[in-house]
This record gives sequence, structure tokens and C-alpha cells, in this order.
Amino acid sequence: MTEFDKNRPRRPAPLEGGRVIAIRGAREHNLKNIDLEIPRDRLVVFTGLSGSGKSSLAFDTIYAEGQRRYVESLSAYARQFLEMMQKPDVDQIDGLSPAISIEQKTTSRNPRSTVGTVTEIYDYMRLLWARVGVPYSPATGLPIESQTVSQMVDRVMALPEGTRLYLLAPVVRGRKGEYRKELADYMKRGFQRVKIDGKFYEIAQAPALDKKFKHDIDVVVDRVVVRSDLATRLAESLETALKLADGLAVVEFADTPAASSFEDQGGAKKTAKIHDRSGPQRLVFSEKFACPVSGFTIPEIEPRLFSFNNPFGACPACGGLGVEQHIDPDLVIPDRDRTLRGGAIAPWAKSSSPYYTQTLLALGKHYKFTLDTKWKDLPKKTQEGILYGSGEDAIRFVYDDGLRSYETRKPFEGVVTNLERRWRESESDWAREEMAKYFTDIPCAACKGYRLKPEALCVRVGGQHIGEIADMSVRRAGEWFTQLPQALSAKQNEIAVRVLKEIRERLKFLVDVGLEYLTLARASGTLSGGESQRIRLASQIGSGLTGVLYVLDEPSIGLHQRDNARLLETLKRLRDLGNTVIVVEHDEDAIRTADHVLDIGPGAGIHGGHIVAQGAVDDLIAAASSLTGKYLSGEMAVTIPERRPRNARRMLTLVNARGNNLKSVNAEIPLGLFTCVTGVSGGGKSTLLIDTLYKAMARKLNGASEAPAPHDRIEGLEHLDKVIDIDQSPIGRTPRSNPATYTGAFTPIREWFAGLPEAKARGYEPGRFSFNVKGGRCEACQGDGVIKIEMHFLPDVYVTCDVCKGKRYNRETLEVLFKGKSIADVLDMTVEEALEFFKAVPRVRNVLELLHRVGLDYIHVGQQATTLSGGEAQRVKLAKELSKRATGRTLYILDEPTTGLHFHDVKKLLDVLHELVEQGNTVVVIEHNLEVIKTADWIIDLGPEGGDGGGEIVAAGPPEAVVKEKRSYTGAFLKPVLGRRASERRRRTEAAE
Repeated sequence: MTEFDKNRPRRPAPLEGGRVIAIRGAREHNLKNIDLEIPRDRLVVFTGLSGSGKSSLAFDTIYAEGQRRYVESLSAYARQFLEMMQKPDVDQIDGLSPAISIEQKTTSRNPRSTVGTVTEIYDYMRLLWARVGVPYSPATGLPIESQTVSQMVDRVMALPEGTRLYLLAPVVRGRKGEYRKELADYMKRGFQRVKIDGKFYEIAQAPALDKKFKHDIDVVVDRVVVRSDLATRLAESLETALKLADGLAVVEFADTPAASSFEDQGGAKKTAKIHDRSGPQRLVFSEKFACPVSGFTIPEIEPRLFSFNNPFGACPACGGLGVEQHIDPDLVIPDRDRTLRGGAIAPWAKSSSPYYTQTLLALGKHYKFTLDTKWKDLPKKTQEGILYGSGEDAIRFVYDDGLRSYETRKPFEGVVTNLERRWRESESDWAREEMAKYFTDIPCAACKGYRLKPEALCVRVGGQHIGEIADMSVRRAGEWFTQLPQALSAKQNEIAVRVLKEIRERLKFLVDVGLEYLTLARASGTLSGGESQRIRLASQIGSGLTGVLYVLDEPSIGLHQRDNARLLETLKRLRDLGNTVIVVEHDEDAIRTADHVLDIGPGAGIHGGHIVAQGAVDDLIAAASSLTGKYLSGEMAVTIPERRPRNARRMLTLVNARGNNLKSVNAEIPLGLFTCVTGVSGGGKSTLLIDTLYKAMARKLNGASEAPAPHDRIEGLEHLDKVIDIDQSPIGRTPRSNPATYTGAFTPIREWFAGLPEAKARGYEPGRFSFNVKGGRCEACQGDGVIKIEMHFLPDVYVTCDVCKGKRYNRETLEVLFKGKSIADVLDMTVEEALEFFKAVPRVRNVLELLHRVGLDYIHVGQQATTLSGGEAQRVKLAKELSKRATGRTLYILDEPTTGLHFHDVKKLLDVLHELVEQGNTVVVIEHNLEVIKTADWIIDLGPEGGDGGGEIVAAGPPEAVVKEKRSYTGAFLKPVLGRRASERRRRTEAAE
């Protein structure tokens, strides 16, 4: 037993007479064989330094075992569809429930996934519109009424005499199944032919259908030719078809694959709508819904009609995505101040071929300009000719590639037109990736961005179609659904009562977790990790499960202090349903609200993995070795530095920013200072700082092509030479990327090993010590260290490579040692261990020192990039920036850099950020953490609310000025924090006297 174990605080008595989760011998990652008991049906917070072992205990031990046991209880058939976790390194866990993990990861990158679909609110909305919606004619604006058989007969009889038609009953429309029994039944009833998936068959010879695919089946009721004496027979056949297909009948033209002669006679306006699927021309009739004036017909009003993920509801023009890709002229010409010779046309700027220059010379002779003319100075007609082509005007082109010379006269295709054609024709992924830089998404012209076909958008509830409600914010939609019953009839209310209850409850849950500013149509891929996590949290409350173990990872990320109380109430409600809620969290309010707190530490990495203290907050404060307790008691604190003065002559000014919800914002950022952009969630912080300022500056200073959000201009750029967004995206996409390769530490490490006497004697170069290339790596696993084995009905198994034993290198390479350690041993060291190991090697030590300073002592030098959290990846990037030579003219932008950081880690991070400012640079962060905000030289507070209620600068200035602004929520929460600082100063002054 270690000295630490002897002094460890005694575990408090479990609650409710032994209703606990009992863990014995947990050793996953850096956990030190710990034993503990966690009370069930309580809100439990795990806290501690980054890397202390919180996630190892919460996710990799407790959740992994709970999920594994549940999946193991299912049948082999069910298990093949579920990912089963590996058994954690623990002796025993008792008292576990089925576990659900709610982590900070983006819900889905699928462009078809929205807030509405993820929360299932949109599914209930589809049901509501299908059951109580009223269809309106786009032509007349009047409600669409049902068609009678007589009206259908009249429509068909209006066709040209001699037209050959099939009368079909669409009995199966886009549904899975084999339908053997149904086909046999139709045959018994006297029907001979069917049309299956676009082809006609005798029923007796119909092919066997794959039950896993969707099919269309039409029964051929009759084959007719339009004649004056057809009416009686046609009426009987239509009645038969309507009975078979639940009120639907289709008339298909036997000889007319597209719009034909009757359309020329004006008949198209009087007939039923032509079905928009490819193939023969079809007229769709319905006993239920048809416009008597335009003939606009809705085949069915079912929930799938309102699904943009189903071909029956999706807009045929955009496929249900709501957007179309078009070449953006502003991306083709990113800088209008450039000359044509200076690379004004971005797609042509990087090419070394003389072809483009010679093309521009020919265009210059035709349109009367020189290559030294700035793009903005060219006449509008000339600009359009270069971008979209010369039309029918033939231009004389002379080309000389050094080998041959030739001349041609032809119209010029245009840069944009050429890109669009090459995009359509190219099969090269690389070429398409290059051209994709110049495309942008614009709302679909056909559906106006609503994603649905016209038939769906003509159905209204309370005067609104489903797309208009999906475009509302969660708060506005909640108000609309609350008032909706007043606009419905008694019968409609009776039908809708349960559906409306579900919708209103789910919308309220989203409001409770601080997401009232999101729209239901917002794509899931655009949500932050914190927003995605809170959406899943709201969905879980809506599910009403009890007896479940929930494990959450920092749900307060991205949440303003104003919304924190609502989030904590939501977590308590989840607990009160009869669930155990374990939260990995650093937020002080969450720690103080918890029923039970576990502080894991005392340090990070090898210095962590112990239970430092557990119980109530007072137990943490009483524990001498608890860093968390020291910060909670006020014994330790993040100190506020002296404010740096603002130089009014060195300001960066963003003029008239109006992207998303920004309301013509003019923002001033003082250069050479530490600035915090604050405000409630959805207030417009990311739109202002990332989508507008960063993208506009990156285009000007770094030559980036991505288009910024709308704004007029940026003033003060002459004071800066580069802008860097240190975000939380991964530092690499593959497991081969690691902190050593990203920061550049791996190169001097390999060079050091290559310079050792043994390596020199063998003739090894630095490349020998890379696991990415042949030579020194193990070829059995190609430098991965593991081999993947696919298992049916079980998760894929990764087994350690038999040849290299997981070392990644071959035997000869591993024989080169420094201080008794091989290159593989070095990669397996933590940053702290490697720093001591290479203390006499300055080139390596200096880079590792930076990782140490940003609080990443505990990560391994060769740790796979894919295993790093967003916050860890961001700090690795910050360390890399610190290693670069300071110019004092750089703007650094960071979005919530305190994600995943303990109070003590925040203190370290702030030291680094303030050091960057001391070098003359400008640092701007988006942040909700009051410990960071109070240290800022300048604050820009956006709001006052989220979504439509935000987008304004509520307050700007030093923290002491912001707290005086009554409209600022940030100021209200910051005031007591600054007040504590003043009282501490008085106390220190009195003590000194």
C-alpha cells in the first residue's frame, strides 16, 4: 500500500442501505486498482485534473461493462447489429444497470439528419400533418376536395381519340416484401397481368421479389383505347381499380413516354397531374384529393409524404437535401483587387501551364483589357464574358506550349461553365476535390429549401405547411403548437391530442437544456459537440426510461451560466425518474448540485488514478490532497492579472456583419490584448468570430478560398500578417498521426536515434525510425502494431502483432538503444517521462516542454490522434503554435479552449494565452467559463438572447465596464466573481498591515 493510499479519506457510508454500484480492482488505463462504491439512483459527479482517470472510470470501466453485459444478454442474431465493448480491466462490478452513454460528439454528418429527425419531433409532425392536414391547391389557394368517378371519366374522355391507355391499380407503392400471397390472390380474382418495378408480367410468370428491397406493384385492371363509347366500361374499370388500391387509380399512356400531343392542345392544364417519376406518362387519380381547376392531385396523404428521406416526399430537384450546388463566382474570384496576371482567377492561379495565360491574352485582345488590370476595374460585360463565356462570339486563340504552335477561332466557354462541365464529366476523385472548393450550397429553387415536393407543401395545419414550422426556432415552435388547438376543429383536436402532447413535451425538453434557439430544420452536422450531447439528453428524458445508468461527458460545454441551472434541473429530473446519472464535469455549479462527488487524482497520468475524495462537497474541501477542494474553498484560485491598456489606434474593426442572426454588427477588437467573446448559446458568437472574421481574414491574409458570412469590410488588417484558428478538430485522421508527429518532436527524435553510434554503424538514416515507411517498420502489421480480425456476430478483434509484439518496428530497428530504450519505448512514454528522458537533448526537450506547459503531461508521445479528445487536440495545436517564431503580428482565435479542463488546468492554459499576448499577438476566445472571462483585457458580449433574440453587441469593454451593463447576462454572473477579487485584495491588504 502506498503512502497516498494510507492517507486516502475514508469512504462514506453508502446511501439507502447498500443500493450501490460496487467496483473492485479497477485498473483500466491509469486507474490504480481502485475499489469504490457509487450510490445508485443519484446524481454523481466525477471530477479531477485532465488525464486523472475520470473517463477511464466512467466510460471505459462502468459504461463499458454495463453496455457489454446488456449486449451479451441478446441473441447472436441481434448482437451482429450492435457494437460490443471490450471487457474492461476490472475484477468485479456489482449493481450495474443497462448503461447509456451520452458523449460530446456530433450526432451525424449525414446532411439528411436534422434537429427535428434526431429528436423524433419531426416524425410526430409528419403524423400530425398526415392526419389533420388540409391540402390546398397551388393554383387557386382553395382546399382540394375528393374526385368522383364521373370526374375521372370526364378527364380521360377529354384525351385525343385513339389514345391507348393502361388502367392500373397501384396496390404496392415503395414498400418492402415478397408479395407472393397477394399476387396469387389477384390471380384468383381474375386479374392476368401486373406491372412490377416498371415492367409488365403475366402474374403466373412474375419474378420472385427480394424482401429487403422496396417495390412498386400495379395490377393491370384494363387496357383501353379512347373512343366515344368508352365511358361506361371506363367507369366500371376505375371503380375496380379504386377498390383495389384504396382510392387510387393510375392511367398510363401506352404510346407516350413523355408529354405529348394532348398537352399541345392545352389539355395538360385540365388533366390530373403527370406523375413525376421517370417512365411513361401517367395520370394519377384519387377519390380523396384533387383540384377541379388545375387537376393538381395528391395520391395519398400519409406520413411518408412529408419525409424528405423518402422518394415519395422528397423534392425531386434536390433529392430532399434542400440545397443545390453551384459554382460561387466569389470563390472563383476571391480577391477583386488582384490583377489577372496576379492570380485573380483562383482555379487558374496555381497552374504553371502557359495555356491559361495565353487564353487570357486572347480574351484581353477581344475585350480590350491587359493582364495587369485589376478584376474590379474590368467592365461588367467583360467579367461576365470571362466567367460565363462569350456566347456566340468567336474569339481568336493562339497557343504555344514550346513544342507546337496552333491557332483556333471559337466561342469561349467561360471559367464557371468550364468548371461545371468538368465536374459533371470527371471521374477523378482528386479533380472533383479540387473543383469542390469553388462550389457553394444555395437553397433549392424548386422547394425553396424546404426539402419536400409540392404535394407535401400544399398540405397545411393551422395555415402553415410543415416546412415553415420546421424553420422556426424551438421556442417559437413550442409557442405555435401550444396555440394550435384553438385553430383546429373539434374533430381535428380529438385526432391530434396525443400527437400534440408528445411534440410539446419534446420541445420543452429542448428548451430545458438550453437549446431554444435551434431550428428544427438545422442540420445535425452543424451542431457543436455540446449541443449534440444536450439533444440526446433531451431525447432520453422524453423516452421516460427508468432503472438505467446514464454516463454523460461534460454536458455544460458551450452553455452560458444563465442556462446552467436549467441543465442541472434536467439532470435531476433524469435522476428522479429512477435512474443513476454519472456526470464527468468540471463546472462548479454542477459539483455543488451533485448528490455525490468523486474527486480523482491527485495528479494526471501516472500521478492519477486514485480516489482522492468522495462524498459531499464538504468532504472534498476537507481532503488535504484534493485540488478540486482547494479551488471550491477559495484556498486556490485563478488570479486576475493587471489589465493591459487599449491602444485606440490599433483596432481590428469588422463592419456590418450580418450572417445568420447577426443584426448589422460593428465589432471592434483591440490588437495586442486578450479578448473574450461571450454571450448566451445561439447569441451569434461563432458566426461573428469564426464564420465572418476568421474566414474573411484567412481569405485576405492566408489565401484561403472558403467564403465568409456577409459583411462589408475589415479595417486594421495592416497591423496583422496572419490569422490562426486553433480549433478542436482532430490533429490527424488516421491512427498513425500522434502528438510527436504533429508538433514536430518526432523528427528530432528520429534524427537523434539515427545519430547514435549503433545506428551509424548500420547505416541507418532517420527514415529507418519511421513506422510509416518501409525499412524500419514491422511489415507484418505495416507499422500499426495490431492486426484486425473480423468476427461474425462479434465485434472486430484487434490482436497484437505476433511479429513485433505491438512495437510497430522490426527487430533490427529496435536493437538501436538510447539509455537502454528503443524508439518504440520512447513513443510509449508520457510527455512527462519523455521530458526527463530527453532533458539533455534541447531540440526534443523544447518541443516536449511546450506540451507540458499546455497541461498535456499525461498523454503518450506516440498516442494515436484519433484517441485524443477535442480539448486535447486543441492544446496540441496550441503547443505547436508556441513552437513557432513569434512575429507579434498574429491573431489567434480559440473556440472554448477550456473544454475538458479542471480549474488547475485552466490556470495553466491562461498562462500560455497571456504569454502569446505578451509577445505582441492578439488572442480572441469564445468562452463561457467565468474563470477565463474575468482575466480578459476586453469583452465583447453578444445577445441578449439566442437565435432571433440575439445577434447584437450588448456590451463591450473591460470586465469592470461590462458588469455595469444591465442587459448583459454575462455581466450579471461576472459581477460577484469580480466582487470576490476586490474582497480578497482588501483581506490581503489588511493582513499585510
